[in-house]
Amino acid sequence: MIITHAAEETRALGARLARVLKPGDTLTLRGDLGAGKSELARGVARGLGVTGPVPSPSFTILNMYDEGRCPLYHFDWYRIHDPEEIAEMGFQEQLNGDGVALIEWSEQAPEYVPERRLNVTIKTLDENTREIAFEPVGGFPFSEEQVQ
Repeated sequence: MIITHAAEETRALGARLARVLKPGDTLTLRGDLGAGKSELARGVARGLGVTGPVPSPSFTILNMYDEGRCPLYHFDWYRIHDPEEIAEMGFQEQLNGDGVALIEWSEQAPEYVPERRLNVTIKTLDENTREIAFEPVGGFPFSEEQVQ
């Protein structure tokens, strides 16, 4: 696990993480409201080459970015009440597709989360300090040393 002491450090960690991500990779971002999931996502976006704003997709469910080295699909499933909404909206093609998928609140529709993924859990230790843990699942090729 990695400790960050400011939002800037969390974004920098996300940028380092982006260097090892490839098209088809999925990350679940887990943690309480305000834990820093969107800050880590902003860092991943910058690391992939996204230059514009990277707002949280809380109200849109999906923000897509095509300007980096590969597409970035940033999901926020917080407002998903029925997992079938994912299928109805046609989001399966972005999962395991031609880009990197980041899913905040994946526990809202676990049946649609790809088996091969990197679970990233962010725990708030105090106002600025975060504990970030990585769990590769389904053969996802990752070791924490890659982002040190």
